[in-house]
Amino acid sequence: MGDRHTWTAVPSMAQRARTVLATAWSCAVTAEGGREEFIGAHTVAEDGRVLLRLPDDSLLAAAAVCAPRGEPSAVLEFADVAPVPVRNRIRARLWLAGWFAPESGDLTFRATRIVLREAGGAVVVDLDEFAGADPDPLATAESRLLTHLADAHPDAVERLTRLVEPDSLHGAVRVQPLAVDRHGLTLRIERARTHGDVRLPFHRPADDVSQLSERMHVLLAQASAANRPRALQRQRTDGDG
Repeated sequence: MGDRHTWTAVPSMAQRARTVLATAWSCAVTAEGGREEFIGAHTVAEDGRVLLRLPDDSLLAAAAVCAPRGEPSAVLEFADVAPVPVRNRIRARLWLAGWFAPESGDLTFRATRIVLREAGGAVVVDLDEFAGADPDPLATAESRLLTHLADAHPDAVERLTRLVEPDSLHGAVRVQPLAVDRHGLTLRIERARTHGDVRLPFHRPADDVSQLSERMHVLLAQASAANRPRALQRQRTDGDG
């Protein structure tokens, strides 16, 4: 059996939060002026501060100018959406509560409370850990990588199900790659009315796309050597009986 799946680390909550923040393409802001949604309007500083460049007619921009001390309170919401079509595509939601301050024509947001909600529930993220964390090194490439895996290599995805415990595959009708980070690949297993996720950890973390390619080849080699039938192949055979 060797070193199969010897690396079991997962990203910390602070790292997950920074990854969601770094890759989200939209931002919803709830403040005294109401709720507004912005696309492509935010950037992130190294310490986790959110910088918003707003249109001139934004109610939020007006609230920032008129608020006492120029610091209106607000809640920012970001969604982490799976790049591959699956059920319940929102993998996580991130909320940042804090204060805005005008800065060089933009608004700078400093969080005083951070909450990350994933499938397992909501967690309050430590502010100091959040400020010092980095996004996952594969975050900006994840969408392209998962889309390519699902569209061009469905046979590889099916082969990887040999690494999943049989009980987790009972009734499976479709398996799709849901997420990938430096520590592992997550598969979404869909059944007729339900679904579940299974994580396949890499034997060591991957710091870039070239290392990820090697880690995936190791997983596929382990899957080829596993003495288990493929999930969907077994499902089709059972249905034919």
